[in-house]
Amino acid sequence: MADIRFDGKVAIVTGAGGGLGRQHALELARRGAKVVVNDLGGSVDGSGGGSDAANKVVEEIKAAGGEAIANGSSVTDDAGVARMVKDAMDAWGRIDILVANAGILRDKTFAKMELADFEVVVDVHLLGTVKPAKAVWEIMRQQNYGRIVVTTSSTGLYGNFGQSNYGAAKLGLVGFMNTLKLEGQKNNIHVNAISPVAATRMTENLMPPQVLEQLKPEYVTPGVVFLCSEEAPTGTVLTAGAGAFAVARIVETEGVYLGGTATVEQVRDNFAKIADPAGQQAYMNGGEQTAKFFRKMQGG
Repeated sequence: MADIRFDGKVAIVTGAGGGLGRQHALELARRGAKVVVNDLGGSVDGSGGGSDAANKVVEEIKAAGGEAIANGSSVTDDAGVARMVKDAMDAWGRIDILVANAGILRDKTFAKMELADFEVVVDVHLLGTVKPAKAVWEIMRQQNYGRIVVTTSSTGLYGNFGQSNYGAAKLGLVGFMNTLKLEGQKNNIHVNAISPVAATRMTENLMPPQVLEQLKPEYVTPGVVFLCSEEAPTGTVLTAGAGAFAVARIVETEGVYLGGTATVEQVRDNFAKIADPAGQQAYMNGGEQTAKFFRKMQGG
């Protein structure tokens, strides 16, 4: 099969000044994409800022013969996001790919966490994906083509001590993806999620050096770039780390029909059957769950 190329395509990668985002931007450019390298240049907790990091990545891309421009907007700032999209359209007249990668951490146990730390993490991860996606959505609809990759996390999928804010935002992105995959279908807009495990500024204090060495960001990037391609699926959560790739799914058991007069005790007494994984399914939309309930009500 032919190599995956992005000649003539335009990509925006947020949080691309370092770590995962930098690798995604470099690889997309190496394969022919014109890239907007977005990075606020702040610290891991979101403080500070400046576009030096983005400029350095642009220089790397240009030195390798690619095309790129830097953008220092915050993904939470409406005017900044609009400027980022305008920069891309002014330079190249289209936007084909959005990789929403920008993020911060404010880790604390829920008991010790201030609500402000919860709000800012949700703002950057969730709304910092929603706002760029909204800004490019109509462009992609008019083109009848688009690829959006959101960045979720095993913390959102499965939980992680001290990261209730991060986990809430990251699983929220899966819910966001699940609706956009449906709304984008008729215009060939595919929306997927990457769940990376990688050694970056955000993880360097969470793992020992010998483990981090095996979790280079570039080991995740092939999965992201595939999700950016014409051959990408839609509505998929791709997990990636250390060169390993898998798909995570939300599944639902077949369950048990107890009738409209079911009691609390009946739910208790039947819970093992309710939770039985035999025959469990991953649904494409919420209506499929409702259809199952009606089927079981009718004895199916």
